[in-house]
Amino acid sequence: MAFLWRAMGEPSGAGQRFTDVSEDAVSWAVGAGVTVGKGNHEFAPEAPVTRAQFVTFLYRAAGSPDVSGNCAFTDVAPDAYYYNAVLWAAQQGIASGTSTNPFSPDALCSRGQIVTFLYRFMGD
Repeated sequence: MAFLWRAMGEPSGAGQRFTDVSEDAVSWAVGAGVTVGKGNHEFAPEAPVTRAQFVTFLYRAAGSPDVSGNCAFTDVAPDAYYYNAVLWAAQQGIASGTSTNPFSPDALCSRGQIVTFLYRFMGD
């Protein structure tokens, strides 16, 4: 997320509050509302990221825009925390499913998927 921090600027009130990391980009992501960490003052920088978590990071970085319509993915429940993020990412052409209907929200996000999502998020 460091590139987003440099591209979007640091929000006011961004401050470090984690005991396991001390990076400006993490402080930016928390201050911008992109992430909240894992809890207990831990960010868990080495933890894997799921597809749902990553598109949620991008959705929040975009300002959590309003979305409408129904999500076509059979494994994304309307009450899931990531529902709007997945719907937005699909509508924007940022993310697609892992096959015809599933999005696979709990699957780990591969480096290739992350780069693809970032490329599409940032535009051509």
